[in-house]
Amino acid sequence: MSPGPARGRTTGADGGSGRRGPTRRWQLVRAGSDAVPASTRRFMARARQRRMRAALPWAVAAGVLAFAGFVVWTLLGTGLFGVREVRVEGAELVTPVQVRDAAGVADGTPLARVDLAGTAGRIGDLPAVERAEVTRDWPDVLVVRVTERTGVAAVPRGGRFVVVDRAGVVFRTLSQRPEGLPLVRLAAPGPADSDTQAALEVLAALTPRLRAELVDVTVEGIARITLHLRGERRVVWGDATRGEDKARVTTALLDREAATIDVSAPDVVTFR
Repeated sequence: MSPGPARGRTTGADGGSGRRGPTRRWQLVRAGSDAVPASTRRFMARARQRRMRAALPWAVAAGVLAFAGFVVWTLLGTGLFGVREVRVEGAELVTPVQVRDAAGVADGTPLARVDLAGTAGRIGDLPAVERAEVTRDWPDVLVVRVTERTGVAAVPRGGRFVVVDRAGVVFRTLSQRPEGLPLVRLAAPGPADSDTQAALEVLAALTPRLRAELVDVTVEGIARITLHLRGERRVVWGDATRGEDKARVTTALLDREAATIDVSAPDVVTFR
C-alpha cells in the first residue's frame, strides 16, 4: 500500500508543490458622515470657525500693509508720479524760467518727495518775490503761486533808480524813474537802514493832497527829514514820529503863502 500525500501540502497546476499564503479578508473603506457623532462634528466646525476668525484680522492687516507698501514704493521710489511740469502763476516781474531755476526741482523727481516749504523758500529768495506757495497737482505737476513785491518808492542811485517795497527791500533797478512812485533821496536804501524805514513811515502818513503835491522826500539823517513840494516849497519834517499829526497840519497850511513850513514840532508850527 503506497503512502498518501503529505499533510499540509498542495500540488500546483504545474505539478510543483509549495505553501498557500493566508487569504486577506479586510479592506480600507471611507466612513460615512454618520460614523462621526453629531456633537463631534459641531465641535470641529466651531473650532475651524474660531481659527478662521482669529486669522482674519492678521490676514487683513497683512494685506493692508502690503498694499500700503506698494503705494509708498510707487509714490516715492519710482518716477511713475514724477514731476513733468512746473506751472508758474502770478509772475510778472520774474520769468517762469527764473522761478523754475530757483525751485531746483529736476524733471522726474517723485512728486511726493518734493519739499514744498524748501522749494517755496528758494523761490522766495528771488528779489522781486515777496512770497511763494508751492502745491502738488497730481499726478505730475508742481504748481508755484508767486506774490511779487509792490513798489512804494523810487530811490536815485548812480544815474538809475532802485525800487523799494513797503519793507524797504530793493527789488528792481530801472534806467528811468518809474511813474506813480514817490521819490526818496537817501544814502543806502535797504530793509535794515534806519533812514529807509523813516522815509517809509513818512510816506505812509501823508494825506492824499500832500502826496499829490510831493516832489520828493529827502532823508539826511533820522531826525533830518525834509519834504519838497511843488512850487519850490519845502516842509521841515524833523523825525518820523507823529507823522499823522504833521501831515494833517501841513495839509491845512498848503494854501498859505509860505516857502517853508516847519512841522518838526506839530504843536508849534512855524512857516516863512
